[in-house]
Amino acid sequence: MHIVFHGAARNVTGSKHLIRLNDGTGILLDCGMFQGMGEQTEDMNEHFGFNPNNVDYMILSHAHIDHCGLIPRLVAEGFNGQIFCTAPTMDLVRILLMDSAHIQMQDTEYSNRHRQRKGQPLLEPLYNEEQVMEALRLFKIVDYHEEHEITPRVKFQFTDAGHVVGSAAVHLTVLEDGKETRITFSGDVGRYGDMLLKSPETFPQADYILLESTYGDSLHKDLAPIEDALLEIIKQTCEIKKGKVIIPAFSVGRTQELLYALNSLELKGVLPDLPYFVDSPLSEKATRVLMDHPEVYNNNVNEVLKVDANPFAFKGLRFVQSTEESIALNSDPRPCVIISSSGMAEAGRVKHHIKNNIGNQKNTILIVGYCEPNSLGGHLMRHEREVYIFGEQYEVKAEVEVIKSMSAHGDYEDLLHFISNQDPAKVKKIFLVHGEYDVQQNFAEKIKEKGFKNVEIPAQHSRADLE
Repeated sequence: MHIVFHGAARNVTGSKHLIRLNDGTGILLDCGMFQGMGEQTEDMNEHFGFNPNNVDYMILSHAHIDHCGLIPRLVAEGFNGQIFCTAPTMDLVRILLMDSAHIQMQDTEYSNRHRQRKGQPLLEPLYNEEQVMEALRLFKIVDYHEEHEITPRVKFQFTDAGHVVGSAAVHLTVLEDGKETRITFSGDVGRYGDMLLKSPETFPQADYILLESTYGDSLHKDLAPIEDALLEIIKQTCEIKKGKVIIPAFSVGRTQELLYALNSLELKGVLPDLPYFVDSPLSEKATRVLMDHPEVYNNNVNEVLKVDANPFAFKGLRFVQSTEESIALNSDPRPCVIISSSGMAEAGRVKHHIKNNIGNQKNTILIVGYCEPNSLGGHLMRHEREVYIFGEQYEVKAEVEVIKSMSAHGDYEDLLHFISNQDPAKVKKIFLVHGEYDVQQNFAEKIKEKGFKNVEIPAQHSRADLE
């Protein structure tokens, strides 16, 4: 048995890990889209590094594009096995993949107009809405803690990873040659004491662990409270400078956290009286999914629900649906807050909002989560003076602010807490995935200090044989 790491290997996007059993059975953990990888992005999304026809099953940890975004392409290229996930993940995937197909088609059309003028070859979207529908028929819901048998020799269960609604760590048990091998894939690990969700759950002893490491060298907790930082930026930009705050935010998870924080400010009576736009049709649907699954809320949210039936709504909030409404925001002179996807500012409506507001020093672009270094959000986080948007160069005159503490990923203390219930002597190896290489090297040393002797950082498409 072996594992090949086809994504999220020394980077934080494109999660794909293919387990191959001795009898040839292929089990794929996640099938995510690469985002923000510069000129490599298109090629990496078009070539899996394996033949989809040779994959028998897929297990999905959660509904973020960098974990599920290439499932329709996988199916279009020949995969026809079952795809296992939790019920909330299924609800989110349905709307997220349709939205992804729509955005790709829109962005491809927009880019092709520029490419055509320059005489460059035209692009094709990775998949369309029909291919999404074809992929959705393969999904099968598995509840948390249910021991599900894939084959007579392979079973697995989900535990709550606390990252986004429905997110799960995957725990596989494989019987080969009379011996059981237990493999845990963390998916993305949430934070202990998250703003909305329950903390990650403990999990059974594993022989091998695939552990995410996005913030393997960072601590969130010493940073300023999110609500205070958000309030200060809104007041400075909208009330003093009379500008706009543009917030790139993932539709699933981050947008709901922002709405919850803004609602909390209103409950305290300090939220500025402004228009607040969520310019992402997917975000409204994702918020409804979260409302439909109150079982994932932590105790703090349950307390708020006793006095506020909808903790994601407040005065001045409006969800923008049509493209025409979105475009109209660019000519609206009023100070306002615009929350829009995607979180790395690599695609979707927020890219247009940044393009139209980046040249005005009254405005603020607020980054509230991890951005791959080569993404537009990554360039902005580094306070570069010029950036490229849709192939055109723009001078950055707007303020760029960052709230680092607003992350659905655990920091290194959270990650160490996640594996703390494991007996290090029984863990044969930890593979660090979903992290930048320099971060992973630092985190590997922290893990070894906890008694885990064998820590490996796999490269893209590298293979690891399991004993």
